[in-house]
Amino acid sequence: MQIIVDKLAVNYELKGNGRLVLLLHGWGDSLVTYSALMNYLSPRFQVVALDLPGFGGSEAAPEAWNLDNYCFFIAHFLDKLELSNPYAIIGHSNGGALAIRALSMECLRADKLILIAASGIRNGNHNKQLLIKAVAKTGKLTTFWLPKPSRQKLQRKLYGTIGSDMMAVPQLRETFKLTVKQDVQADAAKLKLPVLLIFAKHDPAIPYKDAITYHNLIPNSKLKEIDSSDHFIHHDQPDLVFKLIGEFL
Repeated sequence: MQIIVDKLAVNYELKGNGRLVLLLHGWGDSLVTYSALMNYLSPRFQVVALDLPGFGGSEAAPEAWNLDNYCFFIAHFLDKLELSNPYAIIGHSNGGALAIRALSMECLRADKLILIAASGIRNGNHNKQLLIKAVAKTGKLTTFWLPKPSRQKLQRKLYGTIGSDMMAVPQLRETFKLTVKQDVQADAAKLKLPVLLIFAKHDPAIPYKDAITYHNLIPNSKLKEIDSSDHFIHHDQPDLVFKLIGEFL
């Protein structure tokens, strides 16, 4: 389904009945990532997921956005659909950082929050950020002569070697730069609602120490460690993750 929010065409899915659960996907992903989880939750809850602007089937904003822009947009999206504040928010990766920021700013209100491999802790990655900048400069210099599709493919490979999602969505490169500048640790410390943290012990994208940091920052949080999983825990271990989510909700 599509709807116009703040002059942008937005792709979304809404199913089920009951208390509302909002699903927020990560960088370079789309609402499709939650298809199985929506099917699992919809018999008990009303579940809504959207492709954030610039991802999936949703139109990109005409200018670069930061986390705050996305947070306000999500609030406007819910208002446009005449949906009340969600009972729970589930955010994966960058969607988790968005949820933390939105709740801290009170753009959104919820009774419960579930963070799956949430990003948003930036201050421990200074050396990585310097490397990203170096690769960005080097990649531009060494690939200028290639056709655009080939140039972007090679740049994606360069960024992939250092774990950066910058080239996952090339048209949102400036938005990515703004997003990764925002650290949400202070926002996390403000949260008072119950929070379930689901993190993979060997996640190549989000270090497990970030999970411990969030657990220490958020007073009313529970941390569940998943041993055998990649960054997409809800894909790698769906039965376990869905069971944890169901019990928490």
